[in-house]
This record gives sequence, C-alpha cells and structure tokens, in this order.
Amino acid sequence: MQSIYGRIEYLIEQKGITKKSFCEQLGISTGNLGDWKRGKSTPGTHKLIEIGAFFGVSLDWLILGKNAPVIMRESNEDYFFEQIGQLDCQSDSLLPKEKEFIKEYIAFTRYRKRTSEEENSQ
Repeated sequence: MQSIYGRIEYLIEQKGITKKSFCEQLGISTGNLGDWKRGKSTPGTHKLIEIGAFFGVSLDWLILGKNAPVIMRESNEDYFFEQIGQLDCQSDSLLPKEKEFIKEYIAFTRYRKRTSEEENSQ
C-alpha cells in the first residue's frame, strides 16, 4: 500500500463494503475514485479528513502510511493543526519532514481550489 488510494482500497475491503457503497456514503463520485486509483488526482484535505473519520484511522496513516492503521483517540495533547482549526494530527506523532509535507499539501490544495474558483468565475 504505497499510495493513499491503496490504503483507502484496503480500508474498504477491511470494512466489507463495496467501492460503490463507500462512494455513496461519503459523497464521492466513482469517477473521482477512479482518478485517485490512476494517480490522476488525490483526495482533497477535507475529503481525507472525512475518510479518516469514516474508517476511524489517523491521517498520518492515511496520507503517509506511517505505522499501522490505528483508531484515532482524543487526548489533552496539543494538536499540530490547531492553529487552522483541524484537530487531526497530534504534534508528537509527526516528524518535521512529515509536518512540512502536510503543510505543502494543504497549500497546494488551497491553490487548486482558488484557481478552480477563478476559472469558474470567468
């Protein structure tokens, strides 16, 4: 499971549901799922959060494949994304390199959304 899609596919199989059912429950088009499989695109940040919550796995496993899929637990520790309102990754569970990757991914997603909105407004 080297890719985000591979991990999602694994979770779908483990849950014993069909890909169609997964897509319907999370509001994902089967075309988008196919694009993820082919590497044409990846899920956006908000969708990754939904997928992680749906399966009860951490975002660091879903995005990076770090460690085994572990059910997320709430704790009193500070969260890495607290400043932007995403309470998903605890600061001690990510290496600096991983934090930087996630920051870059969020920036890229925001850029993609902004350029898409600009194209649609023209």
